[in-house]
Amino acid sequence: MKNILGICQDVAALVATQPPQDLFSPSSQQEAVFLSLVKDTLDSLLRYGDWPELTREGYFVTRQGCRDYLIADFCPDFYCLLNNTVYIKDSSEKIIGAITPEQWMQEKYLCCPSLNLKFKIQGGFIKFLTTPPQDLKIVFQYRSNATVLEGGKNFVGQEKPVVTSNTDIPIFDEFLVRKGLIWRWLKRNGMDYAEEYNEYEKNLRRYFAADLAVGDISLTGNMFKSGLGEVNIHVATTD
Repeated sequence: MKNILGICQDVAALVATQPPQDLFSPSSQQEAVFLSLVKDTLDSLLRYGDWPELTREGYFVTRQGCRDYLIADFCPDFYCLLNNTVYIKDSSEKIIGAITPEQWMQEKYLCCPSLNLKFKIQGGFIKFLTTPPQDLKIVFQYRSNATVLEGGKNFVGQEKPVVTSNTDIPIFDEFLVRKGLIWRWLKRNGMDYAEEYNEYEKNLRRYFAADLAVGDISLTGNMFKSGLGEVNIHVATTD
């Protein structure tokens, strides 16, 4: 795996421009341009979809009388929740995914409270509609906000949300990062980039589709219901 500086140097050779030597040099416009294109490319890939490379599992345990839980407390690299992946362990309760503001208001003010746990994500909090029982373990999958790995000589370190060093290694496929940098560099310099952009998009869709499972395997034996999209969960016991 090449680090981000090496990828930028490859791109510079392909577009016939001076290769960067230090992306974080304060005195070089060329390096500053490449660094901005790197950040834009990685951020765009992060937002593209639910990459398997970014799929993580998180959990938190409910506290007595608490309805709002700060996500940063138990999941500092949280980017977004993967829908329909929330489970409660050690309980036979039901839980659904995040609901819309309209559904939230209807449930809160127009409907009688149900036995189901419902929640939304707002302002960095997971907010339950009704206070959940104490000591429930809420398990879920989410997409991490990581875009690079801390790199160095013969080692790969922790994940990071933004590139901060020439030796950082992209989490995403090197080929896609290179293609994304090429069309962005051409666009930045006022050159025709349509062909390179179309090639990037084609390869992005192909790679993303090939890296995903062809279908979800239901372990619950239940189908999604209409309305608010409730799911009946047959909850697994703890290990």
